[in-house]
Amino acid sequence: MTPPRDAGGDTDAAVQPAAPAGATWELRLYVTGRTPTCVRALASLQRACARWLPGQYHIEVIDLMENPRRAAEDQIVAVPTLVRMRPQPTRKIVATSPAPSACSPACSYGQDQPG
Repeated sequence: MTPPRDAGGDTDAAVQPAAPAGATWELRLYVTGRTPTCVRALASLQRACARWLPGQYHIEVIDLMENPRRAAEDQIVAVPTLVRMRPQPTRKIVATSPAPSACSPACSYGQDQPG
């Protein structure tokens, strides 16, 4: 089986995040309740973090059904939305359920990608 590739054609092994040593990745996942799409997005994110950031991440799940003001305050226009808060720069990913190989390059530290 061929390894997954990112949009640039690199294998997922070549696009692993390169955070500063010992850095903790702070991630926010905005969801609307426990819909199947949001549950899949959280599971996919947890798998990606366990694979590429073992022991180096914290995921905060923000349910916009419980706190709808956060959508406007945090400029969230679609769900699920993943926001990488740290390391900087901040990145937003809007997807139904990103594949782990898609999360790696999008969350990569120090790459100049549209946010």
